[in-house]
Amino acid sequence: MLGQYLITFRESFEAALIVSIMLSYIIRTRRRSLARYIWYGTYLSIVASLVIGLILWLMYGVLPKTLQALFESFTAFIAVGVLSFMVYWMAIKGKRVREELEKRIEAVATKGSIIGLASMTFIVVFREGLETVLFLTPFFINDAPVTIIGAVFGAITALTLSYCIFMAGVKINLLNFFYFTSILLILIAGGLAGYGVHELIEYHKEIGVNFGWLSEPAYTLNIPSNSLLHHKNLVGSILAVMFGYTVSAEWLRLIVHLSYLVVALPSVILVYKKR
Repeated sequence: MLGQYLITFRESFEAALIVSIMLSYIIRTRRRSLARYIWYGTYLSIVASLVIGLILWLMYGVLPKTLQALFESFTAFIAVGVLSFMVYWMAIKGKRVREELEKRIEAVATKGSIIGLASMTFIVVFREGLETVLFLTPFFINDAPVTIIGAVFGAITALTLSYCIFMAGVKINLLNFFYFTSILLILIAGGLAGYGVHELIEYHKEIGVNFGWLSEPAYTLNIPSNSLLHHKNLVGSILAVMFGYTVSAEWLRLIVHLSYLVVALPSVILVYKKR
């Protein structure tokens, strides 16, 4: 649940922060009447994100058992790709997000385009919503109740924090916030990459394709399935989401997981250190 909470918190916070910036700029420039169109775009983006999540879930439900492993692998790899791009993009562009956003708002508001303002809000918020859906899909498939609980609490925390920033002028160091959460998200992405490889191996086993020694266990921990430390139970599942922990991992899974971390972690840390 901790991983789902963190993912939803980070993405919801980014979306809420964007909406807060837009609303504060509209109010600051005495265009308060346009605020409702920002909310319209926000509501539509939330609905659209939930619809896409439902479609993905329904698609998974009607797939044959053999293809379900391939679907899980596919969604995990997409989540890793989008997550990596988002983290790196935020590391590079995050500092100028407010300036760029306010310039775009001014351009749209000056033209008096109500549809343009709602559309702009929809696009920027929907991007965060879509990312959240993609990230949570692999977790939702494996444990829907825990994923929902983590997502709800993550969203509530993010909205509360954003409201405090907007209403009370709370000052937090956003650069440090995004730096530390980016590192945690890279760790989660590494685990997702390994999980995607595992499901890919399972799919190929079902269709009779063998990867040789790459599909053989690199290690197997002597942990019973009823232990809290098993990756499907309470403590183990938290470690699984956060760090890709599992009681048994194939060589290919281990290689991909570690290779991703070796490349992604130093890259993100280096970008933030330069800033």
